Formats: sequence, structure tokens, C-alpha cells
Amino acid sequence: MKLIVGLGNPGEKYKNNRHNAGHMVIDKLSQTLNSKSQIIKKSSVFMNDSGSFVKKVLTDHQSLTTDHLYIIHDDLDLSLGTWKIQKGKGPKEHGGINDIEQKLRTKVFTRIRIGVDNRKPESRILGEEYVLQDFTKEEEKILDKVVDEICKKLATL
Repeated sequence: MKLIVGLGNPGEKYKNNRHNAGHMVIDKLSQTLNSKSQIIKKSSVFMNDSGSFVKKVLTDHQSLTTDHLYIIHDDLDLSLGTWKIQKGKGPKEHGGINDIEQKLRTKVFTRIRIGVDNRKPESRILGEEYVLQDFTKEEEKILDKVVDEICKKLATL
């Protein structure tokens, strides 16, 4: 059994933000994955409060542990068009991941890290501002391919 949680911010205002890459994967995954061995959830809280959401879902499914947990999130440490699946490793700084680690009192869970950084070196805005901006149409095409790749991979795990 796997618990797959996509991180993001709730509401239409944030729907196409870089910070909502995790939600975008869950939207696609819920359309394509039919498996009784996976619980798929989209966080319903703001990114920096993700720990409470994840802890509640784990509490609601007491047979699951952090060994079963897969967190899907945006990552500024990775370039747009790239992604990684890693256990216990994550971005240098990510409010949602930090909150999950604090609330669960562990760093040992699987992260599906989606690269969202497409900033030009000469015009790098702060990460906190950048992740709250929408993807451009060109970036959406790149992200769509990544989302498809991740969904295919999750279907085989």
C-alpha cells in the first residue's frame, strides 16, 4: 500500500503556480491510476502547513507508516523538465517539506521532486516569489511531459 500526497496551495488563485506542481500530478494521477494499493491525496492546506495534513492522513490510515509515504512537490533545486524520486533527501529549503519533517519527526519518506526552476541567471527573483507565479504556456508543455513520466513511474511502483 502506498500513500501518495501532492503538495500545493488551495484555491483557484494558486492553481497554475509552480508551487502547485504536486497538485498537478495528483490531478493527472487520479484520472489515470486505478489501484486499490494506492491512496492518492491532494493537500487541502497551504504549503507551509503541509505537515498537519499529512499527519492527519497517516492517522486516518493507521496501517500506513512513513515507509508507505510518497510526497510530490515542486523543487527549485532542480531545473524545469527534471524530476527525481528519493527517500530521505530533498531540497535545501522547502516550507512544506520542512513542516512535514517537523510534524512527523522524521525525514525518512519518499519524495518525488519536480524541478520548477526556469529563471534566467541575470534576472533571478527570490524563490518565495517565483514559486507563486504561474507557469508560462511553454513551461506548461514541459511540465505536462514530466507529469506524464511521473504518473507512469508511480503506476509501476
